[in-house]
Amino acid sequence: MEKRKTQVITGEVRFSYAHVWEPSSINGGDEKYSVSIIIPKSDTKTIKAINNAIEAAKQEGIAKFGGKIPANLKLPLRDGDTDREDDENYANSYFVNANCKTAPGIVDKSRQPIIDKTEFYSGCYGHASISFYAFNSNGNKGIACGLNNLMKTRDGEPLGGRNTAEVDFAGMYDDDDDFLN
Repeated sequence: MEKRKTQVITGEVRFSYAHVWEPSSINGGDEKYSVSIIIPKSDTKTIKAINNAIEAAKQEGIAKFGGKIPANLKLPLRDGDTDREDDENYANSYFVNANCKTAPGIVDKSRQPIIDKTEFYSGCYGHASISFYAFNSNGNKGIACGLNNLMKTRDGEPLGGRNTAEVDFAGMYDDDDDFLN
Protein backbone atom coordinates (compact mmCIF):
# COMPACT_ATOMS: atom_id res chain seq x y z
CA MET A 1 0.00 0.00 0.00
CA GLU A 2 1.32 3.42 -0.95
CA LYS A 3 2.05 6.05 1.66
CA ARG A 4 -0.43 8.95 1.62
CA LYS A 5 0.63 12.62 1.54
CA THR A 6 -0.74 12.99 5.04
CA GLN A 7 1.31 10.08 6.46
CA VAL A 8 4.77 10.42 8.02
CA ILE A 9 7.28 7.82 9.19
CA THR A 10 9.43 9.72 11.68
CA GLY A 11 13.16 9.61 12.20
CA GLU A 12 14.20 8.34 15.63
CA VAL A 13 12.05 9.99 18.29
CA ARG A 14 11.42 9.56 22.00
CA PHE A 15 8.05 8.44 23.32
CA SER A 16 6.32 9.97 26.32
CA TYR A 17 2.89 9.59 27.91
CA ALA A 18 2.71 6.19 26.21
CA HIS A 19 -0.80 4.73 26.51
CA VAL A 20 -0.25 2.20 23.73
CA TRP A 21 -1.25 -1.07 25.41
CA GLU A 22 -4.59 -0.02 26.91
CA PRO A 23 -6.76 2.90 25.79
CA SER A 24 -7.33 5.70 28.28
CA SER A 25 -9.66 8.66 28.51
CA ILE A 26 -8.23 12.17 28.48
CA ASN A 27 -10.41 14.81 30.16
CA GLY A 28 -13.40 12.47 30.15
CA GLY A 29 -13.37 11.95 26.37
CA ASP A 30 -13.50 8.70 24.41
CA GLU A 31 -10.95 6.08 25.38
CA LYS A 32 -8.03 6.09 22.94
CA TYR A 33 -4.53 4.77 22.56
CA SER A 34 -2.10 7.68 22.61
CA VAL A 35 1.53 8.75 22.78
CA SER A 36 3.46 12.01 22.82
CA ILE A 37 6.16 11.89 20.15
CA ILE A 38 9.22 14.01 21.00
CA ILE A 39 11.15 15.02 17.86
CA PRO A 40 14.62 16.60 18.18
CA LYS A 41 14.76 20.01 16.49
CA SER A 42 17.90 18.74 14.72
CA ASP A 43 15.74 16.21 12.82
CA THR A 44 14.81 18.68 10.08
CA LYS A 45 13.79 15.87 7.71
CA THR A 46 11.02 14.66 10.04
CA ILE A 47 9.90 18.23 10.85
CA LYS A 48 9.67 19.06 7.14
CA ALA A 49 7.74 15.84 6.43
CA ILE A 50 5.28 16.65 9.25
CA ASN A 51 4.77 20.22 8.02
CA ASN A 52 4.16 18.92 4.48
CA ALA A 53 1.66 16.34 5.79
CA ILE A 54 -0.14 19.05 7.81
CA GLU A 55 -0.41 21.19 4.66
CA ALA A 56 -1.80 18.21 2.72
CA ALA A 57 -4.33 17.58 5.52
CA LYS A 58 -5.39 21.25 5.38
CA GLN A 59 -6.04 20.94 1.64
CA GLU A 60 -7.93 17.66 2.08
CA GLY A 61 -9.97 19.23 4.86
CA ILE A 62 -11.17 22.39 3.11
CA ALA A 63 -14.69 20.96 2.81
CA LYS A 64 -14.75 20.27 6.58
CA PHE A 65 -13.71 23.86 7.20
CA GLY A 66 -16.57 25.29 5.14
CA GLY A 67 -14.67 25.88 1.91
CA LYS A 68 -11.64 27.79 3.20
CA ILE A 69 -8.80 27.22 5.65
CA PRO A 70 -9.48 29.20 8.85
CA ALA A 71 -6.81 31.55 10.22
CA ASN A 72 -7.13 30.20 13.79
CA LEU A 73 -6.61 26.55 12.91
CA LYS A 74 -5.34 24.32 15.75
CA LEU A 75 -2.14 22.59 14.64
CA PRO A 76 -0.59 19.43 16.13
CA LEU A 77 3.15 20.24 15.87
CA ARG A 78 4.18 22.06 19.03
CA ASP A 79 7.42 23.53 20.34
CA GLY A 80 8.67 21.78 23.48
CA ASP A 81 10.73 24.83 24.52
CA THR A 82 7.58 26.96 24.85
CA ASP A 83 4.67 24.53 25.31
CA ARG A 84 6.50 22.24 27.79
CA GLU A 85 9.19 24.58 29.11
CA ASP A 86 8.93 22.99 32.59
CA ASP A 87 9.80 19.50 31.24
CA GLU A 88 13.48 19.01 30.34
CA ASN A 89 12.61 15.95 28.20
CA TYR A 90 10.98 18.30 25.68
CA ALA A 91 13.93 20.76 25.50
CA ASN A 92 15.27 21.47 22.00
CA SER A 93 12.41 19.42 20.57
CA TYR A 94 9.08 19.63 18.85
CA PHE A 95 6.30 17.22 19.73
CA VAL A 96 3.00 15.87 18.47
CA ASN A 97 0.39 14.03 20.47
CA ALA A 98 -0.93 11.13 18.40
CA ASN A 99 -3.91 8.93 19.18
CA CYS A 100 -6.17 6.28 17.70
CA LYS A 101 -9.23 4.23 18.64
CA THR A 102 -7.72 0.86 17.68
CA ALA A 103 -4.49 -0.52 19.11
CA PRO A 104 -1.37 0.50 17.17
CA GLY A 105 0.99 -2.14 15.86
CA ILE A 106 4.17 -2.19 17.96
CA VAL A 107 7.34 -3.86 16.64
CA ASP A 108 11.06 -4.05 17.36
CA LYS A 109 13.88 -3.18 14.93
CA SER A 110 13.49 -6.59 13.29
CA ARG A 111 9.81 -5.75 12.67
CA GLN A 112 8.76 -8.50 15.09
CA PRO A 113 5.72 -7.72 17.26
CA ILE A 114 6.55 -6.68 20.81
CA ILE A 115 4.46 -8.84 23.11
CA ASP A 116 6.02 -7.97 26.50
CA LYS A 117 4.28 -4.76 27.57
CA THR A 118 7.29 -3.70 29.66
CA GLU A 119 9.41 -3.43 26.50
CA PHE A 120 7.62 -0.33 25.13
CA TYR A 121 7.29 2.50 27.64
CA SER A 122 7.50 6.26 28.13
CA GLY A 123 11.17 7.10 27.61
CA CYS A 124 12.10 4.52 24.98
CA TYR A 125 13.13 5.54 21.46
CA GLY A 126 11.89 4.52 18.04
CA HIS A 127 9.98 5.49 14.93
CA ALA A 128 6.31 6.33 14.58
CA SER A 129 3.93 5.99 11.65
CA ILE A 130 1.47 8.88 11.99
CA SER A 131 -1.20 10.48 9.81
CA PHE A 132 -2.63 13.98 9.86
CA TYR A 133 -6.28 14.80 9.23
CA ALA A 134 -8.68 17.73 9.46
CA PHE A 135 -11.33 18.01 12.16
CA ASN A 136 -14.26 20.34 12.79
CA SER A 137 -15.89 19.48 16.09
CA ASN A 138 -17.89 21.62 18.53
CA GLY A 139 -16.59 24.80 16.92
CA ASN A 140 -12.96 23.66 17.07
CA LYS A 141 -11.24 23.41 13.71
CA GLY A 142 -7.79 22.03 13.15
CA ILE A 143 -5.44 19.28 12.11
CA ALA A 144 -5.07 16.24 14.37
CA CYS A 145 -2.44 13.52 14.46
CA GLY A 146 -3.52 9.90 14.17
CA LEU A 147 -1.34 7.11 15.52
CA ASN A 148 -0.80 4.20 13.11
CA ASN A 149 2.14 2.07 14.26
CA LEU A 150 5.27 2.20 16.43
CA MET A 151 8.76 0.71 16.18
CA LYS A 152 11.07 0.59 19.19
CA THR A 153 14.74 1.05 18.34
CA ARG A 154 16.37 1.33 21.77
CA ASP A 155 15.82 1.72 25.47
CA GLY A 156 15.92 5.06 27.24
CA GLU A 157 15.62 6.42 30.75
CA PRO A 158 12.01 5.69 31.77
CA LEU A 159 9.92 8.85 32.11
CA GLY A 160 7.40 9.31 34.85
CA GLY A 161 9.60 9.57 37.91
CA ARG A 162 9.25 5.96 38.94
CA ASN A 163 12.12 3.51 39.42
CA THR A 164 11.96 -0.10 38.37
CA ALA A 165 11.80 -2.70 41.13
CA GLU A 166 15.36 -3.75 40.21
CA VAL A 167 16.64 -0.22 40.93
CA ASP A 168 14.65 0.22 44.15
CA PHE A 169 15.92 -3.04 45.60
CA ALA A 170 19.46 -3.03 44.18
CA GLY A 171 21.99 -4.38 46.62
CA MET A 172 19.47 -6.15 48.80
CA TYR A 173 20.28 -9.80 49.44
CA ASP A 174 23.41 -9.63 47.30
CA ASP A 175 25.81 -12.51 48.05
CA ASP A 176 22.99 -14.28 49.89
CA ASP A 177 23.50 -12.13 52.98
CA ASP A 178 20.59 -11.33 55.23
CA PHE A 179 19.21 -7.87 54.42
CA LEU A 180 18.74 -6.74 58.02
CA ASN A 181 22.09 -7.96 59.38
